Amino acid sequence: MKEILRTCARRSLLVGLPVLLLPLGAFAADEGTDVGRGAKAWAENCSRCHNIREPNEFRDDLWRPIVYHMRVRGGLTGQEARDVLKFLQSANN
Repeated sequence: MKEILRTCARRSLLVGLPVLLLPLGAFAADEGTDVGRGAKAWAENCSRCHNIREPNEFRDDLWRPIVYHMRVRGGLTGQEARDVLKFLQSANN
């Protein structure tokens, strides 16, 4: 799976492929998602490795594969990833 994601990142023609590879339920709706926890997880985790992007820099549908990829790379729990995704998507509303 990691090799596939690396290959997709290198080849612009395959940018949409990671969306197809998301495991079912990876971001299943969870009634316990929280924008505040997401903002905190975003600030604490993302800035460790790189400059974080503005939450409204990408559309909602683009944040989903980005957050999934960073969940794997950053070691986020499923709940943390759902909270971060909720926070990022809330910036586009």
